[in-house]
Amino acid sequence: MKITLDCRHINASGGIGVYLRELLPFFLASGSSFILLGDENNLRQFTQNSAVETAHCTIKPFSLRDTFVFPKSILKKINSGDIYYTPYINVPNGIKVPVYSTIHDIIFPDMPELTSKIGLAARMWFYRRAYKKSQKIFTVSEFSKSRIQHHLGTEKPIIVTHSAIQPMFLKYRANAQNVQKTQTIVFIGNIKKHKGLALLLDAFIPAKKEGLPYQLVVIGAKENFRTSDNTVLQKIESPGGEAVIFTGFISDEQVMEYLSKAALLVQPSLYEGFCLPPLEAMVLGTHALISDIPVLKEVYADFPVTFFRNGDSADLKVKMMGLLFNKKPSSPVLSDDLLLKYTFKKTADIILGEMK
Repeated sequence: MKITLDCRHINASGGIGVYLRELLPFFLASGSSFILLGDENNLRQFTQNSAVETAHCTIKPFSLRDTFVFPKSILKKINSGDIYYTPYINVPNGIKVPVYSTIHDIIFPDMPELTSKIGLAARMWFYRRAYKKSQKIFTVSEFSKSRIQHHLGTEKPIIVTHSAIQPMFLKYRANAQNVQKTQTIVFIGNIKKHKGLALLLDAFIPAKKEGLPYQLVVIGAKENFRTSDNTVLQKIESPGGEAVIFTGFISDEQVMEYLSKAALLVQPSLYEGFCLPPLEAMVLGTHALISDIPVLKEVYADFPVTFFRNGDSADLKVKMMGLLFNKKPSSPVLSDDLLLKYTFKKTADIILGEMK
């Protein structure tokens, strides 16, 4: 079996980039042959594998050329194989072999306030296009599966293939025993509404006024805020001093250091497809306080997390202060089964099995 993998997202900084980079080694070790579609300069590390050839392509996903006039020379190479797989919803025009795709979530029709009417229409067009062209669709949770079926239909097979912890977190865990905790609360996420930073601030600021001696560390860049986020900016600045700090862009090693030293991770998300930060925090010995949205109740049902009521800043404040003031959250204990519940090997095996 020869599979073309769309690797144009391989250097992406978000979840799709991580998903692709972590799956690739397991794909390439499977015994199948592969055509890696993408910039050859980004794929050199894989070309020593005798089962790998490349199809050099620097065309941006979702561009007009990608969608409507993809080069015939590249299409010929893709169509010489047996299968085309994309880790996202971009499918070039002209592919004649069976297509398989991963739809991580379908947030925009569920939260249309995140984009304009034109933006929503464009995204729905790409969602529907990927759904129509795919033989099977993979997604990262039962929640995402149900929402895809709600918006796109039930006639296509949708297979749950969870996201997973990156091995580097397990390695860091093994080498970072007896880490000294600091008076910090960590938030990991971007500034978009569904990540819930505004909700966290509505809980954190009153807690500070009541004497909470902790600092809120936002792993991200303050400069990313747009002018429309002035209300959130005012909330950030209202406690004064360095009650809330932004790390800016930091390395994976620095993220793991912040997480391992934090007293608490707070994940106040209003919407997710899977959501890895709580798992990353627990692997590194830090308790997670997370919203009780359906997907987090699903993904973390067996884990020693604390839930607060979604959208309820008062409940978040009470839970946060209870954990930090009354009985400082102890380091979560994860069994071997929990540490290995979500792995990229399992995900790769399911995807390859469905293709065969």
